[in-house]
Amino acid sequence: MACTSCSTSDGGAPKGCKNNGTCGTDSCNKLTVFDWLSNMSMPNGEAPFDCVEVRFKNGRKEFFRNTEKLTLSMGDIVATVASPGHDIGIVTLTGELVRIQMKKKGVNPTSNEVPKIYRKASQKDIDIWSAARDREEPMKVRARELAIQHKLEMKISDIEFQGDGSKATFYYTANDRVDFRLLIKDFAKEFSTRVEMKQVGFRQEAARLGGIGSCGRELCCSTWLTDFRSVNTSAARYQQLSLNPQKLAGQCGKLKCCLNYELDTYMDTLKGFPDFDTKLVTEKGDAICQKQDIFKGLMWFAYTNNFAHWHVLKIDKVREIIAENKQKKKVSALEDFAIEIIQEREKDFNNAMGQESLTRFDQPKKKKKTNRKPKIAAEKSNAEVGAKANQEKKPNTNKPNNNKSRPNNRKPNNNKNTGNGENKPNPQPRKPIIITKNENKK
Repeated sequence: MACTSCSTSDGGAPKGCKNNGTCGTDSCNKLTVFDWLSNMSMPNGEAPFDCVEVRFKNGRKEFFRNTEKLTLSMGDIVATVASPGHDIGIVTLTGELVRIQMKKKGVNPTSNEVPKIYRKASQKDIDIWSAARDREEPMKVRARELAIQHKLEMKISDIEFQGDGSKATFYYTANDRVDFRLLIKDFAKEFSTRVEMKQVGFRQEAARLGGIGSCGRELCCSTWLTDFRSVNTSAARYQQLSLNPQKLAGQCGKLKCCLNYELDTYMDTLKGFPDFDTKLVTEKGDAICQKQDIFKGLMWFAYTNNFAHWHVLKIDKVREIIAENKQKKKVSALEDFAIEIIQEREKDFNNAMGQESLTRFDQPKKKKKTNRKPKIAAEKSNAEVGAKANQEKKPNTNKPNNNKSRPNNRKPNNNKNTGNGENKPNPQPRKPIIITKNENKK
């Protein structure tokens, strides 16, 4: 819903005409109607319908009679009748579709109460209108401050200036009636203009301000919904929704309007279901309903002495048991009528394309282990390996020897080459030589 001046530029940044819906193309506006009869000519001798639809700020629309026979089309800015003075609006619909819209809104096209259009707006009218609209936002901030000073339980949601700047309408919401007589005097003294207070509902406030709903789309009330029907919590109960106010409430703080969209379908389907409070009498005990599946036509029952175990029955089987109970007969058990729900096997999707995991960026990168040992440590390790090899070659002296012990004439190799061009001593200590008495006599 953006016109050519509001669309994005080549670089992807929005241009932003900053006209706030008054650009003339009428594609940025709320509650727009597509004129599908615009390319069709009127039959011979038929005069075009003399009423047009004019839109004002935030989707407020009214019907006016074109008594001056002006050539009007969608997007034209016109000056209309107001009390007092005149107002400025944009033509949103012309031709025969206006007759249909008036019939839909309950407005009599032949009534003399339909106001008229003065003229097409001049450049001076547009400048005064634009200057008045620029004053609305700072006025709203100051008006809220004055309402807080008077300690009034009300919220000023929006301000709308008349096209000639002679009157300002303050829209507010409140739970109860508010005595704002002193507040109006302060407004007239502060803003030096004619003041009108108008109370709106919370749903109308959301429609005027707009916003994004929990579904991710624009609010229905600000885009296409024109009538606000009452929504009850029974609509959520019929659709078996959880009665959580945080999930069921919309931007306005009331129940969501979309709860009524599918309510008629649920109500028609529930007509073929037995009552939810139905009690089935069996030989194993009484059973009460725990859950319903409207789309599959299933009902879940549980025995009063065992609520943990549920049995699934189709609605035609439930009717059979009810018919037996009406004849004061008990069925054997619910297991005879229950069906087994086969759980579908979960599909195991393989990575056929060889794509990597989407969470590969979540894992921290593993640091590569670099071998930065100094040369001295490498030489020391080589020396220890050589010493162990020599130790394995030596005979084991711990074994008992019956013969006379002889001196070990082997000289230890203290100057073993480590392979790095350096001679280092053997780190293993030299064992002492044992001399016996017999050898001394010799």
